[in-house]
Amino acid sequence: MDKLQLMKERIEILNKASKAYYQENREIMSNLEYDKLYDELEQLEKQTGTVLSNSPTIHVGYELLSNLPKERHDKPMLSLDKTKEVSALKDWLGQNEGMLSWKLDGLTIVLTYENGSLIKAVTRGNGEIGEVITNNAKVFVNLPVVIPHKKTLILRGEAVISYSDFEKINSEIPDADAKYKNPRNLCSGSVRQLNNKITAERNVRFYAFSLVRAEGEEFLNSRIQQVEWLKNQGFGTVEYKKVNGDSIEEAVRWFAENVTENGLPSDGLVLTYDNIAYGESLGATAKFPRDSIAFKWRDEIKETKLLEIEWSASRTGLINPIAVFEPVELEGTTVSRASVHNLSIMENLDLGIGDTITVYKANMIIPQISDNITRSGNICIPDSCPVCGGETRIKNDNDIKTLYCMNDDCLAKQIKSFTHFVSRDAINIEGLSEATLEKLIAKGLIKELADIFHVEKFRDEIVEMEGFGEKSFRNLSASVKKARKTTAARLLYSLGIPNVGLSNAKLISKKFGNNWSKIQNASFEDLIEIGGIGDVMAGNYVKFFNDDKRKVVVEDLLREVELEEAEENNEPQVFENINFVITGSVELFKNRDELKEEIEKRGGKVTGSVTSKTNFLINNDNLSNSSKNKKAKELGIKIITEIQFVEWLNNGSTGINA
Repeated sequence: MDKLQLMKERIEILNKASKAYYQENREIMSNLEYDKLYDELEQLEKQTGTVLSNSPTIHVGYELLSNLPKERHDKPMLSLDKTKEVSALKDWLGQNEGMLSWKLDGLTIVLTYENGSLIKAVTRGNGEIGEVITNNAKVFVNLPVVIPHKKTLILRGEAVISYSDFEKINSEIPDADAKYKNPRNLCSGSVRQLNNKITAERNVRFYAFSLVRAEGEEFLNSRIQQVEWLKNQGFGTVEYKKVNGDSIEEAVRWFAENVTENGLPSDGLVLTYDNIAYGESLGATAKFPRDSIAFKWRDEIKETKLLEIEWSASRTGLINPIAVFEPVELEGTTVSRASVHNLSIMENLDLGIGDTITVYKANMIIPQISDNITRSGNICIPDSCPVCGGETRIKNDNDIKTLYCMNDDCLAKQIKSFTHFVSRDAINIEGLSEATLEKLIAKGLIKELADIFHVEKFRDEIVEMEGFGEKSFRNLSASVKKARKTTAARLLYSLGIPNVGLSNAKLISKKFGNNWSKIQNASFEDLIEIGGIGDVMAGNYVKFFNDDKRKVVVEDLLREVELEEAEENNEPQVFENINFVITGSVELFKNRDELKEEIEKRGGKVTGSVTSKTNFLINNDNLSNSSKNKKAKELGIKIITEIQFVEWLNNGSTGINA
């Protein structure tokens, strides 16, 4: 293959990865893979003397897709040149002094203050045009909105969400597929909300890393003096060390040793000349400023032997391959396992038992396979589930192959039903995570749903479990006691009847006056009279309550709970008999559930898929190529944004004639 064709192939892959990362807040390749392809492309461009117009080596970023106001930066915000060699950092610094700091992995923000007050916050965006997020910045956890300096101040910094806050937010999301992939994705989505109430709940923090202009102030020609001055104004700043040619290697070692203790997501370091005038005199290339350089961790890569592939079944039925290999020391710890994520990645690596593979820690934290040297490809995809022995099936979604267990009675799926039962919209028992439930079920302590209400019997076992203690157990017991009082709609939803979501459970409970006997014994004919309940759902419902085993489960539950009267809903039922589907990210509401609740309060129904019965698809990205968008357009179903929906709420419109 000629070099020009190689260049085109790498450009296509890199641009696809950049679009996913910057526009869609998802990752389709590791930093290591991206950097490797980027370096190869740069070499090919040097060899050929040709740079194509769509090359990422000359493009800073992509246009943003959102409803936030846009604003052009006074000066383009260029990305940094990078190296993975400490010796290159040392050569770059020369005889100068520098400031070495964390390269935080979040969203870069430009702040402007006038007369001591924050008047504007703009994201980096594509480097030339950013999004105005002033209202959101005002609710960052640690950002001063009023400062002592009363003249113009412009500075740059990084908005980030800590690992601990990221894990806490993810732990509260019951659906595994809906969890955020990493802190950067969560931060990006949080900062770019149209409703800053959501931003405030996400604990976004801001750390200044450079001062653009501070009218009337002098800083002795020192970047470090600028950072210290920003501290005195009340800003959080990136942690840094003053370095020279003699001390830089030791400083890099210190940062490397403290990556896991940092608490904030970081993908490397930044070295900047302390001498402001000298740095500015160097100017910039078309892509990079010359006063700073990024240091990307040179991932420690070790060879090891692949011993086996473990197949891990999840509560959704998804079975993920886990690579188990001979233990190796990486970044100071021993690792022997790494997720392979899906069948497509496993096949691309041609993994085989006994293969010599190379492994590393992404951002020095998460073990990953970087390559397979021997590529025997002898892994057999299991045709039976490792948990229940049931049939498995390969699914292909957007060219990504995944493996699923098809047995509805699989223990892994029972864990899903238990997790669903205790979730917030169902019985709502705090402190019973999926991992905890899995352990209790595996020990045989919980065999049916009603057993959850007797966790006090298992005190000794629970307090000894990892992550638990006496206080956690007391909190759990209190939550179980509180959950004994519930509503008919919550109990009905908690049972996990196929297709009966919370909105349908509310409709059914309302139809039968919240009388449980009538709800449980509803006939097929009674059910299909309810708007939005079709033949399939009604059939599943009747079948569920006619099943002898499930009757026992429900009877046992009824002995444990007290059904309260449902809260009276006085909202006008403007969306009665109107079906909505929600897709994509939401910005005006905290999450999709909050938007769904507003629809249901007004008599509407929210379903998971677009059909001929759908009236409206709510999607903030009308140009998306998602399957739901395509289906809606094929069926002539109107696609609306959240803003349009909120306008309907405000004027009491049904939307049908809008």
